Amino acid sequence: MTIRNPVEWGADQFREGTHAAGTGGHAAYGTKGELHSLVPGICRIEPRDLREVLAKGIEDFGAYRTDVIFLCIIYPVVGLVLAQVAFGRDMFQLLFPLASGFALIGPFAAIGLYEMSRRREQGITINWADAFGVLRSPSFGSILALGLILVAIFLLWLLSAQAIYAATLGPEPHDTFGSFLEAVLTTSAGWAMIVIGVGVGFLFAVLVLAISVVSFPLLLDRKVGVATAIYTSVRVAAANPRAMAAWGMVIVCGLVVGSIPLFVGLAIVMPVLGHATWHLYRKTVKST
Repeated sequence: MTIRNPVEWGADQFREGTHAAGTGGHAAYGTKGELHSLVPGICRIEPRDLREVLAKGIEDFGAYRTDVIFLCIIYPVVGLVLAQVAFGRDMFQLLFPLASGFALIGPFAAIGLYEMSRRREQGITINWADAFGVLRSPSFGSILALGLILVAIFLLWLLSAQAIYAATLGPEPHDTFGSFLEAVLTTSAGWAMIVIGVGVGFLFAVLVLAISVVSFPLLLDRKVGVATAIYTSVRVAAANPRAMAAWGMVIVCGLVVGSIPLFVGLAIVMPVLGHATWHLYRKTVKST
């Protein structure tokens, strides 16, 4: 056994991921009748059950906090880069949509955290590199396909946010952030942008929550297709509306708190929510 350098290790991971994606046609598209034959049973939970889910998420984070923080340091870095792009190109109107977009692509970005929780549940000693075990998953093709769906929704949200800005305060950009903020908070057009933007953003958030609340963990745990995973996730959301509404609020509050100090808090908030999502899946989807 030899110690591989990072380039060799990365190449191996890429080859494994490519193989999984290439052989994941069944997982991505499924076979005839799969949607009905492989759909798992679901459980009903109450908002109070989320305390246990979060406690287990915090426990997972505490067990591997050094590895997880190292893995998730990319979240605040990406947030700062996006903020710099918004300020540098006078696109202040996209600053909030970009920040809130973490909630839309978060379920996909946290896929490695689900894998770490899954392995810890099995009693396997893990580190940050094990998060890339998803590349060897037989459902990697489905995971990638669902991730691309969330990215597409995120881009559609940005286009919608820009259109709302153009219809209210736009279409010309503001020269300074101060003048933009003054226009948003002191004019009727600015308040209209806030109300419409929050309303449309809420619809996007509900859509993503419904289709992804347990779909990624399900794809990691079982060999099912995207349709089955989304269908199961929607059923979980429909069967537990109060708990899902509370979970949505937990996500929003967590992301807001994590984003305020220059996005630095996301390195802690995102892994806790990611680990907790795995345990939410375990609590809402019946075992085979």
